[in-house]
Parts: sequence; C-alpha cells; structure tokens
Amino acid sequence: MNHSTDPTSRRTFIGASAALAAGALPLSVSASPAKAKLAAAPKARTKLALATYSYWHFTAKKYPIEKVIDHAADLGVEGVDVLHMQMAEEKPAYLRKLKRHAFLNGVGLVGLSIHQGFVKTKVADRQKNIDHTIHCMELAHELGIPCIRLNTGRWRTISFDELMANRGIEPVPKGHTEEEAFKWCIDSIQKLIPVAEKLGVHMALENHWGLARTPEGLLRIVKAIPSPWLGVLMDTGNFLENPYKKLEMIASRTTFVQAKTYYGGGEWYSLDLDYPRIAKMLAKENYRGYVSIEFEGKENPQTAVPKSVAMMRKAFGA
Repeated sequence: MNHSTDPTSRRTFIGASAALAAGALPLSVSASPAKAKLAAAPKARTKLALATYSYWHFTAKKYPIEKVIDHAADLGVEGVDVLHMQMAEEKPAYLRKLKRHAFLNGVGLVGLSIHQGFVKTKVADRQKNIDHTIHCMELAHELGIPCIRLNTGRWRTISFDELMANRGIEPVPKGHTEEEAFKWCIDSIQKLIPVAEKLGVHMALENHWGLARTPEGLLRIVKAIPSPWLGVLMDTGNFLENPYKKLEMIASRTTFVQAKTYYGGGEWYSLDLDYPRIAKMLAKENYRGYVSIEFEGKENPQTAVPKSVAMMRKAFGA
C-alpha cells in the first residue's frame, strides 16, 4: 500500500464520494467539489425588532409587552426589544409567560433596555447601580434575552427636559470632573464583565446622554474594557449634530442598533435620518445583528410603527 497519497486528493475523493452518495453530484468521474459550481451562500439579512417603548413613551398606563409581541408577529418582525421599566412585574411566572408567548408567536426576545448609571459621586450609589444591572442581567437570562442596554449615566444637575433643550449638555457639579466620572463608569462596568460571561448576557453601551453623548466618550469606555461581553448600542437618534460622521465612528464596535423614527413629530426633537445611508454604513462593517425600531413620535403607534417597519425593510433589505 502506498502511504504517500496526496492528502488533498484524498480529501477531494472522500468529499466527492459523500456528495455522490447523497445525490448531490451527477454520475460522472469529473464531478469533483473542486470543480463543481457550488450554490452561492445567501446574503446575510438584517433582522428587525420592535422596541416596546414605541407603544408606551412613559405615559401613565403601561402598554402590555404581550401586545407588542403580538404586533411584531402580525408585522412579520423577528424580535422584540423589551424596556425593563415597562414590564408589569418581575415574578418568575410573568417572565416565563412572556417567554412562552414570544415563542408561540415565532418572535425572539432579543434585548432588555435597562436604566442605570455610574456617574455617581458616592461609592454606595455606584454599587447600587452595579447591583441593579446584575439583577437585570439575571432577568434577561431568565427571559432568554441575549443582550442588555447599558447607559453611562449622567450628573443630573438639570432636568431631562432642560437637558434636551441644551442639546444633551449638562453642567458638572462643583468639586468633580468628567475624568472622575469616566473612571467610575469604567470600573463599574469592569465589575460586571464576569457576571455577563457567567450568565451569557452581552452588554451594549448606548450612545446615550452623559459620558456617551459623544463618540469619543463612548469609545473611550469601551476600548478600556476589551471584552467580547461588551459592545456598543448604536442609537441612531442620539447624535444631534453631524450624526452620520459620529455614527460611522462607532459602527465597527456596534453589536445592537436602536433605530429612531419620528412620525407626527418627536417627543423632544425630530431628526430626518437617512436610513439607506446608515444601512450601508453598517453593512460596510459586516453588521449582522438586530435593528430595533424605536418609534418616538406623536403619531398613533398603531399607524406609525407599521410605517417605520416598512421604511426599515426598504433601507436594510430586511
């Protein structure tokens, strides 16, 4: 027996034999995987999600998450991005009910948007927010949600309405600096990494207000914590000036997208966003994650959300 057989030829022979047995190749000695024309792999398709916030906007009565799951199923949208504050409760029975309802409707629960912040002058307050984030990661794990939204937090020296009027800029309290705040935020998130890995829950830091108001601030934090369990949540509506240049700066690290729409005029402001441009930007970075629709306009969501879905499908080919 000749033991010096070319391994490449051997692999080719074995592959051809297996394919022939499966009926994948014509009965011909020239039918070889090396020469056969294989079908092109399908193009990766961006999947859409509905943010439950789209139907609520923090009005007095919470909009049931079960109904948002129903809307997603009716619209053929693959996922639902749950706003933690919108949940009716946190008891295990409720969480399992949501998970079962989503499963039976063919909808994935793909994100949990939480509220926390690490721009706190007191150690005890920062620890309280770390503990809250861990609690939310445990909720996500129970719900089968693979990703939570993180914020850096902000100083809260002015009200949110004043913050919006001031284009996201707020004064730093006397006796403190943003350098301190960056350290607080980085140290706090670093403590969360082992928990995220243990629970299998990815953290996506949003370009929200506070330290992540600019792409430079957001990237400073993410780059300081080189972990696969921390990425960037790109909120398309949170860079108020020169949005495309700033969105492009964070695109390569983006692991979740929340896409704002403003039918009927925004609650605080409106942006005329070019979603085909944003889609190309993300495609250039080979983004294959979810695009969660966050309708933040004053129109009735029953008409505005379907329009938002149609717009995103056209832009992203979803």
